[in-house]
Amino acid sequence: MSRLNERVSDAIRFFWASREKQKEKQGAITGKRDYGSRGAVTGAKQMDGFISLVRELLMESGLPQDTIFYTKAKLVLPGFFRPTKEWDLLAVANGHLLASVEFKSQVGPSFGNNFNNRTEEALGSATDLWTAYREGAFVESPRPWLGYLMLLEEAEGSLTPVDVKEPHFRVFDEFRGASYAKRYELLCRRLVRERLYDAACLMLSDSEGGRGGEYAEPARDLRFQTFAASLRGHASAFADTLDG
Repeated sequence: MSRLNERVSDAIRFFWASREKQKEKQGAITGKRDYGSRGAVTGAKQMDGFISLVRELLMESGLPQDTIFYTKAKLVLPGFFRPTKEWDLLAVANGHLLASVEFKSQVGPSFGNNFNNRTEEALGSATDLWTAYREGAFVESPRPWLGYLMLLEEAEGSLTPVDVKEPHFRVFDEFRGASYAKRYELLCRRLVRERLYDAACLMLSDSEGGRGGEYAEPARDLRFQTFAASLRGHASAFADTLDG
């Protein structure tokens, strides 16, 4: 296993451990242990392992630590269709927006509703940022790097083929019999191909294997290694200008 894969496994372990701790904490407060996934979701810290990993990659690429932001008060950017949008990680140097990254996860059981929400969020956030960029919201920043990372629970509900409704028109063939995992793969790939994001990553992990850092990457073009290489290349090029 490569060093990068080991670091991803650490982030996977952190994700599942954080969910378990948040569920236990919720149970201690309410006296109800059988609380589904709601207690874990409300903590909203599960993806911190990935945020820390990407932060480290940016610093290893030459960006100073004080140009990378991951705390709530420093994550707000102006929008065009709304006043502001809070991202999960930003890199801002010399008054230029260098990178914005979204880290998302989904654990069952409501894969259907959550997939639709995640799709709308991803499209809306990117469209809002690029329109704001076009209109000069980020002053004279060069084109920033935009990334999207999704960690999906590997479970029966995410892997089972799903029917589609077609009361008026046919859906695209690739959605026929596609599971939610496959739908996420199509979403991530198309976000990049439509140039809404510069790179996207999709990983699958189940709660049992995930505690040991196990994960799967169903699509070669959506691996974390590819995601990281794209980000590092962009960050390194910008870091070279800071030295000058």
